[in-house]
Amino acid sequence: MAFSVGARHGILASKGWLFHALPGTLSPHKIAIQRSAEIQALRGSSHSNTDSQHNEAYCIDLVRKRDYDGFVCSLLSPEVSRRSSLALRAFNVELAQVKDSVSQKTIGLMRMQFWKATIEEIYRDDAPYSRSPRSCGRLAVKQHGLTKRWLLRIITEREKDMEDRAYRNLQELEAYSENTQSSLLYLLLESLGVKNVHADHAASHIGKAQGIVTCLRAVPYHSSRRKVYLPMDVCMLHGASQEDFIRGSREQNVRDVIYDIASQAHVHLEHARSFSKNVPASAAPAFLQTVVLEDYLQKVRRADFDVFHPSLRNRNPVLAFQLYLRSWKKTY
Repeated sequence: MAFSVGARHGILASKGWLFHALPGTLSPHKIAIQRSAEIQALRGSSHSNTDSQHNEAYCIDLVRKRDYDGFVCSLLSPEVSRRSSLALRAFNVELAQVKDSVSQKTIGLMRMQFWKATIEEIYRDDAPYSRSPRSCGRLAVKQHGLTKRWLLRIITEREKDMEDRAYRNLQELEAYSENTQSSLLYLLLESLGVKNVHADHAASHIGKAQGIVTCLRAVPYHSSRRKVYLPMDVCMLHGASQEDFIRGSREQNVRDVIYDIASQAHVHLEHARSFSKNVPASAAPAFLQTVVLEDYLQKVRRADFDVFHPSLRNRNPVLAFQLYLRSWKKTY
């Protein structure tokens, strides 16, 4: 897949055409032959470009609809990595939505096996080109030499998560977040050409914070479906049952559970920032998501850790500007 974004996507810049001058003197016969050859070549490239644009549009639309914050972060990435960022986020979204989109665990596991086979195929030099939208990560892998291990680790962890049970403790949630969200950040760093141990450490903590916040943000949705995935050890510590969350309880013990879990996300963000002086500025685009995490943690704190408070459903109208400002400063 090769991204080539149309004008309607605005901020995504497409490459211009390359024009070549014709020789000074050409006979009408030679011109006719040359024009015929050009038309045939254009027809072939047109078909390829159509497939490419279809794949690209699929990735863009998927991320925009399912991960809007990540979509904005990708738009603010450097042009050299922007397409890869969108492809990686589309891949992550595809995997993330498997669990909620299947009625049987077996079907979900089959989809995960499909993705494993797809990744293995992408890394084969003789792999045939696929016109499926799911091939949108192929160019990202080839262009930036992305590590296959990180891609497979995301799939494996999502596969284990098909068990559909609550995390036993906070450490288990952190391990899940490391294997999914942090792995995605390692790939984004590779797409930016960043190889730095401090950036990797920061990515590890930011990914854990991302996973924790994602778990918190999803509580109202999961509770409405009579599902609770919050760490059981924290719930037991405060005497909060799964039924409390299913009922949408706003009692103090439920708030205390949210406070403890949110505090751990904040700790990871602070740890990530402790490496900032040694992290190259070129890594900043991969860490723009910290703005989104801060925004949610501040909102839940203002709501006194009531995870069901209506204000948490409101999107910050200036969040895009805050992301742009952080991108301009090249900090996280």
